[in-house]
Amino acid sequence: QVQLVESGGGLVQPGGSLRLSCAASGFPLAYYAIGWFRQAPGKEREGVSCISSRDASTYYADSVKGRFTISRDNAKNTVYLQMNSLKPEDTAVYYCAGGNMDYCSVYGSAYSYWGQGTQVTVSS
Repeated sequence: QVQLVESGGGLVQPGGSLRLSCAASGFPLAYYAIGWFRQAPGKEREGVSCISSRDASTYYADSVKGRFTISRDNAKNTVYLQMNSLKPEDTAVYYCAGGNMDYCSVYGSAYSYWGQGTQVTVSS
């Protein structure tokens, strides 16, 4: 059974850090590009970051560039999103998505598999 499971969300104060994990099962993560998306209440889903399968090249939205870092550990079938210097506007449900393609995309329609999401709340 193909599955993506996010973990690591929670409540953090502004300026704090969290590390999200996206664990894959049922398919070899090494051959899949992985994207992180987020959706805040009343807002459209936003592509935050992604990492390609071919060369581990990465993409970051301008809103998170310099603060978030995406990485992958193919041996553990897991992708991580390290989030530093968190801001209240980072509050959202974060989803990871997987697509069988060489290079990642910021468009959610490119991905076949989605996790259930993990809540990130940045508040004092």
